[in-house]
Amino acid sequence: MDTSEAFRGLECAETGERYDATATGESDAGAHLTPVYDFDAVDWGDGALSDRPTDTMWRYADLLPFASPLTADEGATPLVESAALADELGVGTLSVKDEGRNPTGTVLDRGLSPAVTDAREADAELVALAAAGNAGQSAASYAGMAGLRSYAFVPSRAPFSNKAMVNVHGGEMRVVGGRYPDAEDGLHEQLQSDWFTLQEFDNPYRHDGIKTLAFEVAESLDWTVPDAVVVPASTGEVVVGVAQGFRELRELGLVDAVPPLYAAQASGCAPIYAAHERGERDVEAWANPDTIVGELEIPDPKGGAAAVQAVEEAGGDVLAVDDDDILESAVVAAQTAGVEVGTAGGAAMAAAWRLAEEGVVDETDHVVVVNTESGTKTADILRSHLMGQGI
Repeated sequence: MDTSEAFRGLECAETGERYDATATGESDAGAHLTPVYDFDAVDWGDGALSDRPTDTMWRYADLLPFASPLTADEGATPLVESAALADELGVGTLSVKDEGRNPTGTVLDRGLSPAVTDAREADAELVALAAAGNAGQSAASYAGMAGLRSYAFVPSRAPFSNKAMVNVHGGEMRVVGGRYPDAEDGLHEQLQSDWFTLQEFDNPYRHDGIKTLAFEVAESLDWTVPDAVVVPASTGEVVVGVAQGFRELRELGLVDAVPPLYAAQASGCAPIYAAHERGERDVEAWANPDTIVGELEIPDPKGGAAAVQAVEEAGGDVLAVDDDDILESAVVAAQTAGVEVGTAGGAAMAAAWRLAEEGVVDETDHVVVVNTESGTKTADILRSHLMGQGI
């Protein structure tokens, strides 16, 4: 594998045992694998990044695994400050990290870029995954760029735009009746060919790529951190990736601390929230998932325990918010800040409102809300919400 100078391979997130860079799946201890780096080989001080390209997350290639990545210039998304939203919440500053500006309109592009690079480096012929929607579209796009066959198993409730674009990007797709777990079962029961996994946490480079979101937030704030970062939690990979990014910046001495991290789930499917409320890290599968936010309807998230740990170590919290509040928050953000927030991002926005109402954040604080997807992906749901109000 053609890897970066600082990359040292993979390790078990539970035991620290080292694994070869080509490993996928769980460690021998049943935990996920995560990339590790030699931080002494990285120097971003004294303007070292000033001559790097500013239009891609690979600006931070020193702390990413591959020397020759497959990229569509993902990352480099804007941190949009909204004085109007800050006034609405009663906080000092409210900024939206708008991941809807990524190539396929999702934060998951940050992870699928290195994950598909991993597949290409392994000389894979077929890549596959189960997806709620966005990951399938993103995987098809990067696989197409690499000239690889790709297969996405998606639940029937996945947005039409995701399903259509999987095929537009040249990917193959199987629509499985039911919900996300049914798509996962379909992948393992129906796909007969050998495939290289792009599944979250089974492929260790997905959450590693997402850490660049934290790098961008900190650099845009002159290497300081906000007072709160609010992130939608579905599979757990975005929460884990963002926390990892801030931890690595602290390791480099570029920031003083990891900011409080708040994970938002829909109350109709909140297994991470429930585990956190119990004071446990073991996440139990949600028995009857019921939320209109398909990206968050993940009843048994692979990264659930890791997300709980990340939130706890950052001194944050996990919140469960109702669908109506999620949709209204997304609409208000669009109408107030001009940012097209998807329903998953609306969960983070609703959680930020909750934090303000409960006095967790106030007029002295800078709150960053992560919008994980473009509002155009769920425009029909948002429009239906308005119609329900007679608009």
